Amino acid sequence: MPSLPRVTVVIPCRDDASFLEECLAALNRQTRPAHRVIVVDNDSSDDSADVARRHGASVVEEPLVGIWPAASRGYDEALGASDIIARLDADSRPHPDWIARIVAAFTADPGLSVLTGGAEFYGASPLTCYLGRHWYIGGGRVWIKLWLGVPLVFGSNFAMRADVWERVRTRVHRGNSRIHDDLDLTIHLRETDVVRWDHDLRMPVSARPLRTPRGLLRRVWRVVPTFAASWPAGAPGRRPLVPPVAPPVPTWEPGDDEDLSPEFGR
Repeated sequence: MPSLPRVTVVIPCRDDASFLEECLAALNRQTRPAHRVIVVDNDSSDDSADVARRHGASVVEEPLVGIWPAASRGYDEALGASDIIARLDADSRPHPDWIARIVAAFTADPGLSVLTGGAEFYGASPLTCYLGRHWYIGGGRVWIKLWLGVPLVFGSNFAMRADVWERVRTRVHRGNSRIHDDLDLTIHLRETDVVRWDHDLRMPVSARPLRTPRGLLRRVWRVVPTFAASWPAGAPGRRPLVPPVAPPVPTWEPGDDEDLSPEFGR
């Protein structure tokens, strides 16, 4: 029987000790523990690093402030001793079966490249949490799928095979702190990568960026410089929604439970 894949969880963190405490406690309650947890201390001035070590996580430092520099530093650290690199944020609170679901998905489909899911926002009004889940994250998933032909990889809740990161790590704009790291990663996946959006892989995450119109608009606006930095890699049509095949194969449509890139199952 083949061994289960080794999963390393990467958590970028800057001055988020209280949130990180809850996140790591949730990871310690996983039904299928991570092989390793890496917390990237992004020039924190609080005791985030001490919290990470107290929970048994490895701590690496990234002095260049920004989510992309911090996340990419963690992904680099995970290479060599991981089959799957999973990612969440310090304010995420993963459900107990989060890692187990990731392992099951990648084990069941050896061709799967990236698995991602949605958000369950907390810490704001019910309306704000609803709009965050269905308009901000849900809307982004729909529009990016229409534009690129592949589901948006949601940075607070995804996992990728280590060889995917090995391939794209020098192509993405990892030093740019003014763009969306998850969208930049999505743009630089190759056409044949299989990306699956699992509606049941949900991640409780803080709604603090959505509490004010200014905060929400700032995050939405970052889409523009992200595509600008990657152009023409992010041009529409680079990933055709129906890739040419010969001979023709039966048409397959994703069901209500999942949103997959066109190459899923091939």
